[in-house]
Amino acid sequence: MLPKKKKRPFFLKRYLPKSLLGRSLIIIITPLLLVQAISVWVFYDRHYETVTKRLAQGIAGDIATSILLLQEAETPFDKANIFQLMQKTAGLSLTLHQGIELPPVNWEPGWSVLERRLDQAIHDQLLKNLNENYRYDIDTTSLVDQVKIQIELENAVLLVLVPSKRLFTSTTYLVILWMVGSSVITFGVAVIFMRNQVRPIQRLARAAESFGKGRDVKGFKPEGATEVRQASGAFIRMRSRIKRQVEHRMAMLAGVSHDLRTPLTRMKLQLAMSGQSEETKDLQTDVAEMEKMIEGYLAFARGEGHEQTASCNVSALMKTLMQQLSFNNNPIDLHIEQEINIQLRQENFKRAISNLVTNAQRYGSHVMVCVRKKSKDADELLEITIDDDGPGIPEEHRKDVLKPFFRLEQSRNQATGGVGLGLSIANDIISNHGGDLSLEDAPGGGLRARISLPF
Repeated sequence: MLPKKKKRPFFLKRYLPKSLLGRSLIIIITPLLLVQAISVWVFYDRHYETVTKRLAQGIAGDIATSILLLQEAETPFDKANIFQLMQKTAGLSLTLHQGIELPPVNWEPGWSVLERRLDQAIHDQLLKNLNENYRYDIDTTSLVDQVKIQIELENAVLLVLVPSKRLFTSTTYLVILWMVGSSVITFGVAVIFMRNQVRPIQRLARAAESFGKGRDVKGFKPEGATEVRQASGAFIRMRSRIKRQVEHRMAMLAGVSHDLRTPLTRMKLQLAMSGQSEETKDLQTDVAEMEKMIEGYLAFARGEGHEQTASCNVSALMKTLMQQLSFNNNPIDLHIEQEINIQLRQENFKRAISNLVTNAQRYGSHVMVCVRKKSKDADELLEITIDDDGPGIPEEHRKDVLKPFFRLEQSRNQATGGVGLGLSIANDIISNHGGDLSLEDAPGGGLRARISLPF
């Protein structure tokens, strides 16, 4: 059977924001930009083009009128009066250059809307009013505040300088400014409202994360939209159920502990009063083993108890704990890179570390413990590694040994082991702190237990 091909992720996913606020803003801004693009196109097609066309027709009409008047003028004085009249009434600066011609290459309009509209208007006006197809040239770029138009007449070239303000209207910029400004204001209001909608979700996420790390969540209450309130209410009910289950388990274990310890104590007392014999020695060994097993079961079922989290100096705690666990024939090398403070259930955490270190001492002759701060995916983690030089654990059994009551009969001697709860208790405590316990090969051989705890 051929392996299934992995679906390639949509290429836009890598560029999309990961946060709910970012994605919500994308949902808002995308149609907003689309509407703006359509509005600009409609404005350009209907308003700007139309206004430019009307202004160009007005200029072309004034130029055609000027040419008609110049053709009827008989003296230079008449022409000067015409120039003065057009300057006052139309704002056009006219100059007539006798005896010259325009370049032989015909002028063609570019991509500019103004050039295209002026070209069309002048061409139409010259044909309509003068019945002439004069050659002309339009220059919209060489002068700052004027547009230069040259028209070739009979034995002369008429130079017309048109003020730019006659070809541009301020309403164009006002409309564009209004469109952009209204969009920015709308987007700003949307950002404010979306932040207010996302804030309750962020509070819920922080509360769930804190509860997952075993920390008490105080003052949390449902807020925001109906759906967010429903999710918050479900979280509060779930938290209450979990707390009730833990309290019920603790109450039940207190009774079980009393019921089991009482007959065991009575049996130990009766054996002590029976004298020493081979039979009583075997029974005492069995009773001690039973007591050890019961203690292990109760320790596993007891879990984290009611201990509250508090700020803890991990460096100082590890130094004290390693001194307590070290002995001459099985020393512990402790390496601490820096002082680290983190929120912990201190007694539970010491219990987990003790289980792991004791396990390493049982199967190895040398134990090395390293404490460091590590960054992963922009998160700060407390990392503790515990290495031994023992036989290690096969890779296929590393997840199994973290389960309750699982023992490796071949690689770990049953006579020297417990009841298969040490690693599972440590894993349970680390998980209740929101961390992770993994087993892997130590660099020098043996087993490495790696603890990762979020700050």
